[in-house]
Amino acid sequence: MIDLRSDTVTRPTPDMLAAMMSADIGDDVFGDDPSCNRLEAHAAELAGMEAGLFVPSGTMGNQIAIRCWTQPGDEVLMEAGSHPFNYEAAGAAVISGVQIKTLTGENGQLAPQTIWEAVRVDDVHFAPATLVSIENTANRGGGTIYDQDALDAIGAGCTERGLRAHMDGARVFNAVVGSGVALSRVVQEFDSITFCLSKGLGAPVGSVLCGPADMIHRGRRFRKFLGGGMRQAGFLAAAGIYALEHHVERLADDHARCRTLWSGLTELGYAVREPETNMVYVTVPEAHAAVAFLAERGVQTHAVAADCIRLVTHLDVDDDGIEQTLAGFAAVRA
Repeated sequence: MIDLRSDTVTRPTPDMLAAMMSADIGDDVFGDDPSCNRLEAHAAELAGMEAGLFVPSGTMGNQIAIRCWTQPGDEVLMEAGSHPFNYEAAGAAVISGVQIKTLTGENGQLAPQTIWEAVRVDDVHFAPATLVSIENTANRGGGTIYDQDALDAIGAGCTERGLRAHMDGARVFNAVVGSGVALSRVVQEFDSITFCLSKGLGAPVGSVLCGPADMIHRGRRFRKFLGGGMRQAGFLAAAGIYALEHHVERLADDHARCRTLWSGLTELGYAVREPETNMVYVTVPEAHAAVAFLAERGVQTHAVAADCIRLVTHLDVDDDGIEQTLAGFAAVRA
C-alpha cells in the first residue's frame, strides 16, 4: 500500500529506531532528560533563537505560542487556511481566550499590506490585535514557500506596530530545502516558531517551539497544564535529533518525486497545480469516489474537498510508489 495521505504517516527508519533505543534519558518534567535538553538546544540553534521546548505536537506548540504572546480578549491575525484556525479544535478560544481574525491570502500566503490593513485602530469596541501567525509552508495553499522578502516585511512590520510574529513552521524544513535559505534566516524577523519532527522529517512524535528564553520558560508551564509534560521523553527526543541530523537534506528527494507525480498527472490530463515542495492537489470530478477507487488499487489518498485530492510525498514513498500512483490515476480516468 502506497500511503500519500500525509507526511505524518512515516515510520522510523532502522537507524532512527536504533538511536531511540540507545537514548540517554532522564525525567523531562524535572528538566534532567539529556536527550530532550540536547534536542531543544539544537533546535534553538538552528532557528537562531534563545531556547526551545519539546512538545508532543505542532498543535500544542502553536497553542502555547498563542498563549504566551496574547491576553484574553486579544485578536490574532492569520490566513483563512491556517492550521490554528482550521485544525486545532478552537484551541485559541478555549486556552487563550482570543479571537482569530482570518484574512484572505494567495496560495495560503498573506501579503504584508493585507495584514496591516486588518489591524484595527485603538478603540474600546475592538479586540486589539497583538499577534500575527503565518504558516510556512502553507498546507492548504499547496505546500507553498513564503518569499523571504515577504517574511522579513511581516516580521519587521509587526515589530514596528507592537505586534508579535509567530511562524507555524510545521513543514518549514521543506521551505528551507526548497528555497535554499537557512532556518535561522527564514525566521530572523520572527518572535517564535513551531516546527514538526513527525512530518517530512520522519520522527514518530513531536514538535519544537523556539523563541526567547523568557517566553519558553513561561511556555513550559503552559505545556504542563496542557498535559504535555512527559517523563522519559528522551526516547522520542532522540528520534527528533536523528531526524534533524539526517533527514533534512533528503527532503529534496520528496520534492523531486512530487514533481514527477505532478508531471505524470498533467500528462494524464488532470488539472494539477505545479508543486513547490512535497504536495500535489489534484482536481477530480468526485474526489471521495476516486479515493475509494485508488485505495482498492493500493494507493491511499486524502480528499480535501468534493472535487480535490491531496497527495503528499515523504520518505516512505519511493520511485516505484510514484509509478504505482500514476497507474492508479490512469485507471481512474479509464
